[in-house]
Amino acid sequence: MKTVTKEYIATYEIKKSKFIAHLVPIEEFDGLQDKLRAKHPKSRHVVYALRYLNEFDQIVENLSDDGEPKGSSAQPALNVLRGEEMINVAVVIVRYFGGIKLGIGGLVRAYGNAVKEVIASANTIIYEKMLKYDFKTTYSDIQKIEYILNKLEINNIKREFLNNGVEWSISTTQNQIDRLKGEIECMR
Repeated sequence: MKTVTKEYIATYEIKKSKFIAHLVPIEEFDGLQDKLRAKHPKSRHVVYALRYLNEFDQIVENLSDDGEPKGSSAQPALNVLRGEEMINVAVVIVRYFGGIKLGIGGLVRAYGNAVKEVIASANTIIYEKMLKYDFKTTYSDIQKIEYILNKLEINNIKREFLNNGVEWSISTTQNQIDRLKGEIECMR
């Protein structure tokens, strides 16, 4: 499966209609539809499709045709996300009507192509599940641990200073956790 870490935008035009596709990490989806509606007040539709993994590692999908004929817009967008094996992403497509009706088949192709274009322009990465890992160290080990975390490019770090040492909580991949454990063992 693949995902993205930032927003990507691509425009697809057919018969004077313009489709502006925004591909975003799922965390950036809330409120995006309203922001795009405000940014594009003359657009006719703001369609979305999304896919993410819930806490039970189940794929959750949602979509909205936003007034387009049922199944002509969001479903083709979702099908492209599925076909490209995208996860933890949302695609929001702003449509400007060009005056020429596309028909159901034309809409299906246009929305699908808009999503294909934005995925092609995106820097996708392989999705890896993020895990939480907690550990304790002494105060004298703080610099060494910070050096190791920096070297492993682990950035999602929380630490709490206690009377008897430091409690660390990180969020990273299983591979990085295993590497961290190895580095800490070598340190002792």
